[in-house]
Amino acid sequence: MASGPQIGSPAPDFTLPGGVLTGDTFERRDHTLSAARGRAVVLAFYPGDNTAVCTKQLCSYSSGLETFEGLDADVWGISPQGVDSHESFARDHDLRMPLLADTGRETARAYGVTAPGIGVRRSVFLIGPDGVLRWKHVALLGATFQSLDTLAEQLSGIRTA
Repeated sequence: MASGPQIGSPAPDFTLPGGVLTGDTFERRDHTLSAARGRAVVLAFYPGDNTAVCTKQLCSYSSGLETFEGLDADVWGISPQGVDSHESFARDHDLRMPLLADTGRETARAYGVTAPGIGVRRSVFLIGPDGVLRWKHVALLGATFQSLDTLAEQLSGIRTA
């Protein structure tokens, strides 16, 4: 498994197609990490839409968006499924954060989270407002995920650093 970016180094930039559910509209557009400078970004890589653990994880983060907003952070979900799958997933579970389609897994490779069999390891990267990687967690098995409380605690540290 590739190690991916190290804490304290610039996060690999990328542009991915995706969309976000706003009201009843799924707004499709490209998302570029470097364009988000000035705010922290939580990159949540997950293996697949509409799978049990992924659904719990993304629902947890979506219901906690006000916590992330209070910490000046955006949350982006990234998986190998296409934007159509993401739209269905967002609508089925009322997910309100951008879901990005890394269909070729280039971004997952840049972050060192590709895995045989499952495609992408469940992982979270916290990118500071300056574009530098501040914290990461890459799961070996991916049966659990990092909680909203853990991410909020780590983000609080970024803001005061």
